[in-house]
Amino acid sequence: MKDLVEEIVKALVDHPDEVQVNAVEGEQAVVYEVKVSPDDIGKVIGKQGRTANALRTLVRAAASKTGKNAMVNILS
Repeated sequence: MKDLVEEIVKALVDHPDEVQVNAVEGEQAVVYEVKVSPDDIGKVIGKQGRTANALRTLVRAAASKTGKNAMVNILS
């Protein structure tokens, strides 16, 4: 799942080498922390947060198979 998040984010940004994704696992949820270049933060969030919401929806749908909740946090 971490690889999925990383590949999607790398496809969106101008500096894919600066993308970092960390997975923090809890008992009931996994939080994916995405860190990108300051120049690319707007591309990952998107207009009115639409790109970020779409990414979160995809990750939640993919995680539903595992029975855990999944969240994506975009760090600046």
